[in-house]
Amino acid sequence: MNQDELKAQTGRESVKYIKSGMIVGLGTGSTVRYMVDELGKQVQEGKLTDIIGVTTSTRTAKQARALGITIKDIDDVDHIDLCIDGADEVSDDFQGIKGGGGALLWEKIVANASNKIIWIVDESKLVHKLGKFPLPVEVIPFGAQLIFNRLEKKGYKPSWRMDGDHKFLTDEKNYIIDLHLEEIDHPVELADELIHMVGLVETGLFLNRVNDVIVGTQDGPKVLHAR
Repeated sequence: MNQDELKAQTGRESVKYIKSGMIVGLGTGSTVRYMVDELGKQVQEGKLTDIIGVTTSTRTAKQARALGITIKDIDDVDHIDLCIDGADEVSDDFQGIKGGGGALLWEKIVANASNKIIWIVDESKLVHKLGKFPLPVEVIPFGAQLIFNRLEKKGYKPSWRMDGDHKFLTDEKNYIIDLHLEEIDHPVELADELIHMVGLVETGLFLNRVNDVIVGTQDGPKVLHAR
């Protein structure tokens, strides 16, 4: 199977964990698109009923609504039963980098409100140690160059996330700076350092959060239990 087939397999498998009546956090990314398609199909066929989705991006919200999934704003629910999202890297100790799709802030807010979190990935996303995938950080536009310069002085090899000739804008109209670290030896310490930079609103380090990881492999979906 190619990578797209692995993603499709994993996305479909994750829907088995959704039960009727659930409030579900719907993530962002190429693997999640397959999950939302399958969820929409089961909602349309009446196999899953009374599903409410809370999305991590406007892209996912648009897809879900088009499939007939009821979407609510996160401020209109008091909890989320299950959040299913993708990840750009998952380390041996179940730490993650997310934000390749630019939705890391909303993704972390939805994750924080969730009782259970499942990441869905193909096997290429499994790594021994985080860092090969560039670590995204979301910054407000005001003073963004100052933060960029500070990150550069620290040797974190920052680059602006671009959308054509313009800086990429998140759903919150912020910028993303990608840090090309290659290897992150101390992710907890790094996350703490970065989040205390004024103007930097969130990092793509998702630490000690996931419960299960569903991995698409050539031999079929494999479930890894983190906690």
